[in-house]
Amino acid sequence: MKRVVSVSLGSSRRNHRVEIEILGERFIIERRGTDGDMRRARALIRELDGKVDALGLGGIDLYLRTGSSKFVLRDGKKLAREARQTPVVDGSGLKDTLERKVVEYLRDNFGFDFSGRKVLLVCAADRYEMARAFIEGGAELICGDLMFGLGLPLPLRSLTTLDRLGRIIGPVICRLPFRFLYPTGKKQEVIKPKYEKYYLDSDIIAGDFHFIKKHLPPDLAGKTVITNTITPADVELLRRRGIKRLVTTTPDLGGRSFGTNVLEGVVIALAGKRPEKMTAADYNFWLQKIGFEPRIVEF
Repeated sequence: MKRVVSVSLGSSRRNHRVEIEILGERFIIERRGTDGDMRRARALIRELDGKVDALGLGGIDLYLRTGSSKFVLRDGKKLAREARQTPVVDGSGLKDTLERKVVEYLRDNFGFDFSGRKVLLVCAADRYEMARAFIEGGAELICGDLMFGLGLPLPLRSLTTLDRLGRIIGPVICRLPFRFLYPTGKKQEVIKPKYEKYYLDSDIIAGDFHFIKKHLPPDLAGKTVITNTITPADVELLRRRGIKRLVTTTPDLGGRSFGTNVLEGVVIALAGKRPEKMTAADYNFWLQKIGFEPRIVEF
């Protein structure tokens, strides 16, 4: 029996546990929230170290990326260092493969035409390859990194602009306490509508669900949402807002879609390799072998 646990800075109300068979191996997959408490998260990682096959970091990243620049987030690194034996992943290894593939999958298997579509990607530094896939598909992309991460009403309309900005402010941003950049704990349950114009002007709203939810307007009639880490309550919230279609980049496992950090943990457990030894080709190989597909819900 293999065990993968995501230690999240998010709300413990979103905890989930599932037992599933993958490629003939039995897995226990868990998500355990610490309500934004970094000390609790560090203690939980120490407690689980050496007792599970992989640890995921939820509600926080180890890395952000803009173009060729990769920034290590100070708080994410502190958490990862608490594990001395068990591999720790944050999902970034899969975001560069899985989330690009989701855009391609929708185009090739469901006839999604992204050409000319307006896409609001709430944080492109967190999903850089997804951003590139949208652009390569012909979409008009708005990156909401400054809006949703820093509260500045400044949309970024190209990855070139994001890359230039990242080189300037990335080294500073990565040293900030993560709670200044991202909703953790009980803040994940709060919705304060903002930037409604950008939601309403977009055909597709994509990226991290907690950023999407943070400023969710009351009416999203006809929109497509491409996201992840969705619970049944989140699905109902989006249904009430009137969305047309929900796509989650990871599949439904026992009633919810886990974060990419969990699925990356599954891949690491199956591959038997340390994350730093994995390549994009390795991730693609295991994703194809596992055969996980995105979930698509039409309302």
